[in-house]
Amino acid sequence: MSTIAGTGLDVAREARRFRPARWLPGGHLQTLWSRVLRRGPRVEFRRETWDTPDGDALELDWLDGPPDSPVLLGLHGLEGCSMSLYMQGLMHRARARGWRGLALNFRSCAAPPGRPHGEYVMNRGQRLYHSGETSDLGWVVDRLIAREPRIDLRLVGVSLGGNVLLKWLGERGEDVPSGVRAAAAISAPLDLAACSRHLESGLGPWYMRFFLRSLKRKSLEFAARYPGRIDPAAVRRARTFWDIDDAATGPIHGFADAADYYARSSCLPYLPRIRVPTLLINARDDPFEPPVILDRARALVSEVVRCAFTDRGGHVGWVVGPPWAARSWGEDLAIEWLAGAASVDALRGL
Repeated sequence: MSTIAGTGLDVAREARRFRPARWLPGGHLQTLWSRVLRRGPRVEFRRETWDTPDGDALELDWLDGPPDSPVLLGLHGLEGCSMSLYMQGLMHRARARGWRGLALNFRSCAAPPGRPHGEYVMNRGQRLYHSGETSDLGWVVDRLIAREPRIDLRLVGVSLGGNVLLKWLGERGEDVPSGVRAAAAISAPLDLAACSRHLESGLGPWYMRFFLRSLKRKSLEFAARYPGRIDPAAVRRARTFWDIDDAATGPIHGFADAADYYARSSCLPYLPRIRVPTLLINARDDPFEPPVILDRARALVSEVVRCAFTDRGGHVGWVVGPPWAARSWGEDLAIEWLAGAASVDALRGL
């Protein structure tokens, strides 16, 4: 069954009923809207800087709301931040429900206060962030619960942040703190190696070019700060995700190479271990992920995981409505799921 007990939300039915906006046909245009064309309300954050146990710092952006209200904890995608358009959309929805919000900026990703998305605060530690790095998320969740023992956390991850979230949930299994009530992952790259290779064909190199600019810049800053850790020449030569992960992501974070990084960081093998009500939202025309991976995921997920896999929608797209009032169906569904799937008890016996 795909219905959440007590809510009446049938995510499989909702996925079948999804129809993208007629003025944005195809996965590429849906994807482009989410990154470039999107307009909509913005939220104002209150920033907190938390010193981490390893001598670094995390920048956390709070959306304040009623005391004791649920907290939407959001994880952004590759080279994103709290100011990314999809994060703003999710936080706006949280505010509309009377929730609080918290955007966790991964290390090296936070935008300086008052500055546009695209600029970042470089972290001071000896590592950056990556798709499988879950210790910061775990530390933040544990600290939030220590600070507010009765906190009600609803977690959402987008793209890379979705992989981080799903991997963490699987790693923790039954040990996920009870304050984590539900989770949703939007356009998570479920198999990193397959996604990396998929982006080497078609329009993939065009997408990678945008990400590689900032990834190279950060990697070269890291190389200048810590000489000998990575090869700057290899970073400069990188033309694909596989190249940059071989040259920088892998060696910085203790992996043998890109293949080792992908194998140890992909969330796909962790899906059977998830014990928190979780929703996967993916589109089969996502230019970042081969559709066969969704079939593998559906066969692996645990009994408390639901799949909303659509034929169309692109990557972090799912645009519906007219151009002057466009919105993301994927974000709507994620928030509705998080509002209804409040505890694992809601899914037992299905």
